[in-house]
Amino acid sequence: MLTGQKRKFALALMSGSTQTAAAITAGYSEKSARSKGSQLAKDPDIIAFMKKKRGEPGGRPDEEQPKKGTQNVNTPPDVPSVTYSVINPYDDPLEFLKSVMNNLDEDIDTRKDAAKAMLPYIHPKKGEGGKKVAQNAAAKVAASKFSAMAAPKLVVNNEKG
Repeated sequence: MLTGQKRKFALALMSGSTQTAAAITAGYSEKSARSKGSQLAKDPDIIAFMKKKRGEPGGRPDEEQPKKGTQNVNTPPDVPSVTYSVINPYDDPLEFLKSVMNNLDEDIDTRKDAAKAMLPYIHPKKGEGGKKVAQNAAAKVAASKFSAMAAPKLVVNNEKG
C-alpha cells in the first residue's frame, strides 16, 4: 500500500533527488535516510507508482495486465473512457479542484487532497467567523424580539372648508 510518505518519496525521487535526499524530503529521519532511501527504492508499490506516473506499462506488479484484444475485467464495457487534457485553463480554482477530485485516472491520495482543499469553501464550519460576527448575529436576533413600536403616522388635513 502506498502511504503519503512513500508517495512523497517517489515524487522527490522522480524530480531528480538522490535516494537519501528524497527520504529526508518525505519526512524520514536524517540518521536513517540513507538506508530507508535504499529500501524504499526497491519497494514494489513505489516502483509501480513511478511507472504509472511516467506512463510506462506495468503500473502494478500484482495486477495481471489484459492481453491484446481482451477487455479488463475491472472496467465495465458500457462505461465511457474519460480523458483529461494536461493543459486545461480554469478560471476558478474550485473548478480545478473538482476536476482533480473527479478524475478517475488520478491517484486516490491526490483526489483526497483536492477534496480536503475544497471542503472549507463549500461547507464552512459551524460558528466560523469570529466573535464579532457572532455578536452581531445575536444582536439582530435580540433586536427583532424587543424592537420598539413604530411611531404613529400623522395625517394632516389641509382642506379649508
